[in-house]
Amino acid sequence: MTHLDEELLQLKSAITEMWQQVISQLKKTQEALVTYDKDLAREITAHEKRVNAMELNIDRDCENIIALFNPVAIDLRFVLAVLKINNNLERSGDIAGGIAKFIVKNESPFDEKLLEVTQVLLMIEEAKDMLEDVLKAFETEDTKLARRIFKRDELLDEINIRANAVIAEYIRTNPEKIDQSLYILSAIRKLERVGDQCKNIAEEIIFYVEAKVLKHGSKKDKK
Repeated sequence: MTHLDEELLQLKSAITEMWQQVISQLKKTQEALVTYDKDLAREITAHEKRVNAMELNIDRDCENIIALFNPVAIDLRFVLAVLKINNNLERSGDIAGGIAKFIVKNESPFDEKLLEVTQVLLMIEEAKDMLEDVLKAFETEDTKLARRIFKRDELLDEINIRANAVIAEYIRTNPEKIDQSLYILSAIRKLERVGDQCKNIAEEIIFYVEAKVLKHGSKKDKK
């Protein structure tokens, strides 16, 4: 094994660790939202700094590999893909932290009916599952699995599109819960962006493995 191979393995290990941390953040966010656990929510926001530190370290490692080893072909595509995936994961971690802050700010447990009609818990579950699947696709270089992410994101988009009408109707019958309704609406907006981050990651996996650039491509390209 060459020195470059060792560096690439370490880079893959580092991005995988960060990935698992972000997935864990989303799991905890879901739990904190259901149980109204402010201590857990505060833990999520505290761990956000760890994810940010991981992002900086991985960025530096990618830059060092390019500068010191001048990788080419699939090795170069791998490093470039990790650079972009790193940014997408950091943003997803920020989103989990942002939702956790809503939980801390809210003065009472979230209404179960509100959580049900908005499908916000389903969104968190799907976003978490999508992150897990793109991680598996990355680890196994499975571009078929990566391509399935584009279709799965449609569920998050649909829930997000319906959110305004659903929240407005809920507020009409529960005007005393307007604050937490707006927190949930903001959480839905954030979770929709996790789906976008997962699609971006899927594109990078396909770029790395197949040398195909799908950014701004048609739906046909992504099938």
